[in-house]
Amino acid sequence: MLDGVGTALVVTGLVVVYALLPLQGPFRPQSAVGLTVGLLTVALLLAWQVRAIVRSATPALRALEAVAVSLTAFLLLFAAADQVLADGDPRAFTQPLDRIDALYFVVTVFATVGFGDIAPVSETARVVTMIQMIGDLVLIGIGLRVLLTAVDRGRRRTAEEPEPPP
Repeated sequence: MLDGVGTALVVTGLVVVYALLPLQGPFRPQSAVGLTVGLLTVALLLAWQVRAIVRSATPALRALEAVAVSLTAFLLLFAAADQVLADGDPRAFTQPLDRIDALYFVVTVFATVGFGDIAPVSETARVVTMIQMIGDLVLIGIGLRVLLTAVDRGRRRTAEEPEPPP
């Protein structure tokens, strides 16, 4: 189980990896495969975390840690995809994107703010953005529901366990 410091280190590590990865375009079939593998990895991470939440002595705290790590991984995955897209095709978005711009864009899409300063223009950029939007909805709707159910089960399991003898 991670603690608050461990979670902060994992999230920081994910951001550092994003900052250091060679994210040059163009967006090729291998890029789509990488995005798919990344999404499957995030899904497996969430499944593993659900199990850890149910078994945890502090399921609510464990769920918060799960959200922090999973959401960071999910957003950075799409920021990396957008960065590769923008690097390979400067016309993929309404303006050129660097890593911070790509992360800003995926966060505005996730938050459904959509300021309109950056928008996908090419078909590939629009498809990747639509996949992110659908993933956002799944993560918020189904993902949070699954995590909350795991917290409830973990709390019930903890309440049912007998106290250890002194």
